[in-house]
Amino acid sequence: MGGFSIWHWLIVGLVILLLFGKGRFSDMMGDVAKGLKSFKKGMSEDEEAEERRRLTAERTVEAQPVPPAAPAPAEPVANPVPDTDRQA
Repeated sequence: MGGFSIWHWLIVGLVILLLFGKGRFSDMMGDVAKGLKSFKKGMSEDEEAEERRRLTAERTVEAQPVPPAAPAPAEPVANPVPDTDRQA
């Protein structure tokens, strides 16, 4: 009673054949293969699209003019001396 006899394996095989059938199993494997191909194609398209976006962004950055540097702010005077030389 420790192992399966040939009759057990035949019944299991018959049940599997009835559930999946000859055509169903090969159809399922074909669908899996199509899914894998579609996945790989999608991944390569994503990489190509990402590369195109990166190149477009680089071209956009290169095409933008560089704004002139802003002048440095003047330093504030701590104690301004009133202008007494002026005569009104």
